[in-house]
Order: sequence, then C-alpha cells, then structure tokens
Amino acid sequence: MISDKQFQNELQLIISNAIREDVGAGDISSLACIPISAKGKAKLLVKDEGVIAGVSFAKMIFEFVDSDLKIETFINDGQTVKLGDEVFHVSGSAQSILKAERLVLNSMQRMSAIATKTQSYVKLLEGTLTKILDTRKTTPGFRACEKWAVKIGGGENHRFALYDMIMLKDNHNDFTGGISAAIKKTRVYLKENNLDLKIIVEARNLYEIKEIIENEGVFRILIDNFNYEDTRKAVVLIGNKCYTESSGNINETNIRNYAECGINYISSGALTHSVYNMDLSLKAF
Repeated sequence: MISDKQFQNELQLIISNAIREDVGAGDISSLACIPISAKGKAKLLVKDEGVIAGVSFAKMIFEFVDSDLKIETFINDGQTVKLGDEVFHVSGSAQSILKAERLVLNSMQRMSAIATKTQSYVKLLEGTLTKILDTRKTTPGFRACEKWAVKIGGGENHRFALYDMIMLKDNHNDFTGGISAAIKKTRVYLKENNLDLKIIVEARNLYEIKEIIENEGVFRILIDNFNYEDTRKAVVLIGNKCYTESSGNINETNIRNYAECGINYISSGALTHSVYNMDLSLKAF
C-alpha cells in the first residue's frame, strides 16, 4: 500500500483541484452580497441515518480555504448518526464558509454512504474469519477519500493503484501466454527492478488454481466468479500456501455464504461504485 505521506498528498491534491474546479476566480455570489469582514456560523446537519465519514477531511478543506476558521466537533468519523444530529459547527469568515460548503458536503455525503455500506457488509461477516476489501472501481480523482471511507466503515483497502501491488488478471495471463509465464516474468521483473510488491493472481477455474499453487511467490489468489461448491474446493486446494480472495457478483444476499466457504477476503466494487449519498446540509445559524 502507499505510504501515509503519499496518501496525505493525494488528499491535498483532491482539495486543491476541487477548489479550483468549484471556486475558480472567486465565489461571485458571496463576493457580491457579503462583506469580506462578515463573520458567520454554520452547522453540519444530518438528514439521514448511517455511518458518518469525512469529518476529518472536512477539517482539511476548511483549513485549506481559511486557516482562521474554527471547528467544534460533536460527532467523529465512524460514529452512527440519525436524522437531526449535528456533526460539527464551523465559525469565522462567512465568505470562507460558503466557499468550502459544497466541497465539504459533496465529500462527506459520498464518504458517509461508502462507510455505511461497508459497515453493513462487515456486520454480515461477523463470526467468520473473512475481511471485506474495496477495489479500484472508484470515482476518478476521488479515490483516496473513497478508500478512506471504506476504512472508516470497518473494511480494508486493496491496492491503492496499479503501482503498489501486482495483480495478474485474466488478460495479463492471456497476453503473456499463460499463468505460469506471467508469474515467472513478474518475479523476474520485480527482482531486476528491486521492487518488493505482493503478487495476486486471478483464477477462473479449479485447473488454474492448481497451476497457480505450483508457482512460488504468490501472495493471494483471486477466486473469481466461482460458485460456493468450487470456492470450497479452491480453499481446500490452496490450504496454507497463500491467502484467498473471492470476487464477482457478491452482494448482501450471498456474501455470508462465500465467507462460510473459508475464504480470507472478499473484494467488492459495490462498496464504492454503488452507493446513494447520505443527505447532509450545512446551515447558517
């Protein structure tokens, strides 16, 4: 995974680009009718229910826009919220609060939706040894926040991007000339370039499972689109040779069944690509 420094850099890039996109040369509406010296106070109001996420990110946004803004926090990331809850108050320059408002709301609404969905999956896995993973199926330019929200919801992050973990999927294997060839070439490449990256290999059937475990250096096998019976067989075949991961058409209705096959991880793109934003608002008072 990427380092904390890299992650923080990603967050700052998200903020600076979003402010550039939304504010541009200036918030003309506020500039036109609110004196630059005007002070104000606003509250982050919950109009929904679920797991709140993005509180810490909102503070980063306010700091970026105006370091003199003051935040009083009542509910922290990862806590359950309901209709009418007040998450925080922000006070200071009225123009600054309005400049940051939309980015704060857009970010927190989506992050909270992801954290809420992730927590629902985590609860479905209680009592098993299976952990839930996200994927790279994220909103372009907002990945760091979405993966942060998965963690807040109790899930774990898969690789961040194409550069921090090796994942040999069916197309890689086919283009290379087979699974064994792809694994061997990858191991040579990592050694020649002095890279210490984990290798995950996708399997489409039990025959490919058998071929993968004949090779050394595989950290995890992605058991993709298997039924329950074949998933259980794959887990037995793999044993303690490496970690196991199930993926493909797994949702709330069947995730528990896959976990009970003895799988180590389940990855789900739905955590980030199929959520409905939590309803939040920032109101002056």
